[in-house]
Amino acid sequence: MSRELSEAEKAFAAEVKGNVEGLGRDPVMKDLTAQWFRRSTDHRYSYNFRWMGRPLIQYPQDMVALQEVVWETQPDIILETGIAHGGSLIYSASLLRLLGGDHRKVIGIDIEIRPHNRKAIEEHPMAPMIEMIEGSALDQAVVDQAKALIPEGARVMVLLDSNHTHDHVLGELRLYAPLVTPGCYCVVYDTVVEDLPAEFSGDRPWGPGDNPKTAVHAFLKEADGFEIDHALEDKIQITVAPDGWLRRVR
Repeated sequence: MSRELSEAEKAFAAEVKGNVEGLGRDPVMKDLTAQWFRRSTDHRYSYNFRWMGRPLIQYPQDMVALQEVVWETQPDIILETGIAHGGSLIYSASLLRLLGGDHRKVIGIDIEIRPHNRKAIEEHPMAPMIEMIEGSALDQAVVDQAKALIPEGARVMVLLDSNHTHDHVLGELRLYAPLVTPGCYCVVYDTVVEDLPAEFSGDRPWGPGDNPKTAVHAFLKEADGFEIDHALEDKIQITVAPDGWLRRVR
C-alpha cells in the first residue's frame, strides 16, 4: 500500500535497513542461526504451530516475512502447491481478507487432499476465499484449471511447497513462476534441505543435491526476470527458504 512516508518513518526505515545489512555481514550470527535451525528439526519445530485453528507446518519467521511481502505487493491471487492440513491456505486467505475486496482468492493444489482436511478447510470461516484443486501440480489439466481461476489483470503470488525433489520443483517453477506479476514473489519452501545433513531427509526421495534449492538455481539459469531477495533472508535469519524468496523484477 503506497503512501508518502514521513521524515520520522524514513529515518526509522533507514535504521532498520542498517540493522538488516549488519545481520547479513555477521558470520557468527549466521552460524548460530544454522546451529539453532538444525537443532530445531530434532523437535519437529515447524509442526507445532497453528493459524486460526489449523496446523500451519511453517516456521513463524517465514510467516512474518510472508505478511510483510503480501502487504507490500498487494496480490489479488495467492497460488499454493501443497495443502496438507490447510493452515497455509487459511493464513494466506486471512492476509488477503485484510487487504479487502471480494475479488481476492487463494488457490491450493495438492495431489491428495485428505477428506478430513478438506472438510475442516471447507468449514473454516476463510473457506469462501479458498479454491482447492486435487491433482499433480505438474499435470497440465491442473495447471489449466488453476489458470482459469485467475482473473485477467490480477496480481499473482506463488508459494511452492509440495514434492521437494529437484525435478518436481523445477517443473513447478517452469509452470507457475511465469504467472507471478512483476513486483510480486514466488516463494520456494524447504530449500534448506540442501543445507542440512543427509540423514535429515530420511527415506524421502529428496536430500542434499536433489531438492528445492538446486531447482531454484537451475531455474534462475534458464529464466529471466527473477532475483533472490537476500535482504529479506538476512532480516528474518531463520527460514526454511534460503535462496527461495524470489522476487519477479520484470
